[in-house]
Amino acid sequence: MSIGIFKQVLLLLSQESRLAWGFNPRTPRRFNRWFKWLAPGLLVKRWLLISATGVLLTSLGMAIWVKLTPTYRLIQFTFEVVEKIAAIVPNYISGPIVILCGLLLILWGQTRSLGSITEVLKPGGDDELIDMLLAHRRLNRGPKIVAIGGGTGLSTLLRGLKAYSGNISAIVTVADDGGSSGRLRREIGVLPPGDIRNCLAALADEEKLLTELFQYRFKAGDGLTGHSFGNLFLTAMSEITGDLDRAIVASSKVLAVRGRVLPATLSDVRLWAELADGRRIEGESNITEAKGSIVKIGCTPANPPALPKALKAIQEADYIIIGPGSLYTSVIPNLLVPEIASAIAQRQVPRIYVCNVMTQPGETQGYTVADHIKAIDQACGQRLFNAVLVQRKVPSAKALIRYAQENSYPVRLDREAVGQLGRRIVLSNVMDEDENTGLVRHNPQKLARVLLRWYGRAQTG
Repeated sequence: MSIGIFKQVLLLLSQESRLAWGFNPRTPRRFNRWFKWLAPGLLVKRWLLISATGVLLTSLGMAIWVKLTPTYRLIQFTFEVVEKIAAIVPNYISGPIVILCGLLLILWGQTRSLGSITEVLKPGGDDELIDMLLAHRRLNRGPKIVAIGGGTGLSTLLRGLKAYSGNISAIVTVADDGGSSGRLRREIGVLPPGDIRNCLAALADEEKLLTELFQYRFKAGDGLTGHSFGNLFLTAMSEITGDLDRAIVASSKVLAVRGRVLPATLSDVRLWAELADGRRIEGESNITEAKGSIVKIGCTPANPPALPKALKAIQEADYIIIGPGSLYTSVIPNLLVPEIASAIAQRQVPRIYVCNVMTQPGETQGYTVADHIKAIDQACGQRLFNAVLVQRKVPSAKALIRYAQENSYPVRLDREAVGQLGRRIVLSNVMDEDENTGLVRHNPQKLARVLLRWYGRAQTG
């Protein structure tokens, strides 16, 4: 009978260990909750033990201070009581009973203490608090990731990465001059907050209402139509705090952002492009609308200074990801800051470029994967990454027809040319396709999973 029970206990413990410290839905909920508290790395048990040790040392110190006069009597009385109990109940029975009572008192006291903390921090229950602590520790141990880009591509990437690490630094372009951001830039003179707003919302820690508020666009109102609340909020915070960087820090606290968002520069950067037909186009929004073939890209001022925090993030990074996003108006503008490009080139950590799934009219029509790489190398004048992530599966016929009407096609992988450029190819299916609209986008979870898997292999390889 006892052997059978012992086997059941061993089986239960092995199942619990395989399910990462007590996440088995078949075991009682309360048992699961207690078992989770035994997980290492919570930084709770060690402090409780230190507190208990402090109580013992304080008692010992008081006893020494008063020369053991009252303490000696108390100890003597305790020994007499113990001897009488041992005479009635054998020590091999009374000892474990007393130990059990002590452990139950400790467990009761600590459970009530944690319960009181839970009522304030997480009204939903103690199991939510322990899950929060476990997730917090796991994310804090994640790699230091720097993601560079802009537009919807970068925010999509961040939405997936935040599930694997809390040490994310998103370096975002400030060259946008269209839409709400462009209007604020022209009328008030602030740096464009649009891409930064999207990244803050993507990194928000499940604050659904606040995220929707940040992304809300006014549909009426004199001068408000088309503006997003987040853009107006960041603009107001920039005026109050003195610059966009401080405004982002303040907004990150409001949104409970997991990681941080950093502008590539605080300079008023404006893009220009030279086209194959000889035209010179100025302004980020005008470059795409020109519908030409870009042969050279640059910015005014020519060598904007990098944000020091961005440089420090790159210097401390374990992993650097470039893209996805519009090649010439989202990705390359960050790399036109010479200090950022140099800092990336000097690092010997895994560095990967996430290539777009489809070509973009007005920017990359007819481009292959190698053409994307060459454009980045030419704009920066140096090699910044050692691998490129490429979508394996081609979109459906419905999606191809839809995109063909806009002169957009899948980015073709030319293996030999990529190999000659010295880049490793990472092929994977990281695409999502909307069945109704035929729109093709990167899937945040799939993309992050593949990137972290490749990072692990690059670390051990």
